Amino acid sequence: MLKTTVLRCANVPLKRTFSTTFFRPNNLKAATPITTAVKGVEDDTRSIPPKSDILTKHDAVSTVPDVRGDWVLFHPVYSPEELKAIEVTFKSEGVSAFLITLEQVVHRDATTFADKLAATMVMIARRGFDLVSRYKHKPIPANHNMSLEELRKGGYVMDESQWLMRILFLESIAGVPGMVAATCRHLRSLRLMRRDAGWIHTLLEEAENERMHLMTFMTLKQPSIFFRAMILGAQGVFYNLFFFSYLISPKTCHRFVGYLEEEAVITYTRAIEEIEKGRLPEWADKPAPGIAKDYWRLPENATLLDVIYAVRSDETTHRFVNHSLANLTPENDVNPFALREPDMLTKGVKPGFSREESAQYVKESHAIMEGRV
Repeated sequence: MLKTTVLRCANVPLKRTFSTTFFRPNNLKAATPITTAVKGVEDDTRSIPPKSDILTKHDAVSTVPDVRGDWVLFHPVYSPEELKAIEVTFKSEGVSAFLITLEQVVHRDATTFADKLAATMVMIARRGFDLVSRYKHKPIPANHNMSLEELRKGGYVMDESQWLMRILFLESIAGVPGMVAATCRHLRSLRLMRRDAGWIHTLLEEAENERMHLMTFMTLKQPSIFFRAMILGAQGVFYNLFFFSYLISPKTCHRFVGYLEEEAVITYTRAIEEIEKGRLPEWADKPAPGIAKDYWRLPENATLLDVIYAVRSDETTHRFVNHSLANLTPENDVNPFALREPDMLTKGVKPGFSREESAQYVKESHAIMEGRV
């Protein structure tokens, strides 16, 4: 029996192995190692598919026998308290209590020209996403007596199919910026022949995390060929635009992603509210997909609502990280999240670290790693 342990923690050496259960602890001192058992070859024959399937079964949850999941990068695993710690303010004056605007979630004000440009581009992109995915969220009249069917026909709430179309389109695009930014910084590191100060790994983690969101919701719906064609076109345009933009101004691009993630937090908060208020009964008691339970370490009785809470926490993490990175000097500054990340009690209530806060956070991380605190 081969056991592998992977942990970024004080007094524990870092070790990369064949395990797929990597994660990033929010608290280095309180973190506990996660182990994954991989049976020896002599015990594997029961789980290995026939020779004709082992390389061609593209929809398998894992490509490794007896190991669930095909992700290999660190990602946050949230406590129940963290999942509910995201700060959201609801309107209730004359409209539905779950109507949310950009100003009602944690938001970073656009102060510079670059910030305003990034915020404007996000609003343009948001309207385009809304149009393509047919997303709508009209204010519900006060004291209405419409049935759920009437609310849906009136365009006040969406059904399961509409929500899935929105989420699948969003996540297929959301995985692009992290990969593009990581690619640009990787190539820059090669050109300059010097280290990257920890940015590449965090950006790759973000890209994989967004991809896992897509893989999770793909278990609920297989898109049509037309929908896949739309994603192909949107992805091609967005990848190239973001690539050339990142070459010109990485800070503006990270700010753009920070504002984009604010919109993602709004979308998932609305989904949560609709489920909890009974306006999306199809998802009320729907069991969580197996891939989601494994990825976020959810209990066996977890529901789709628990998954959406975890996804919203991920988007909050991306919002916080990108706004923080946008406050740094990309050419020289160290990534403050290379060793650890704040918990959701911090990320859920503020948009990101200032440059001074990032510097202090790096000092604290070093002190923890050296055992001085």
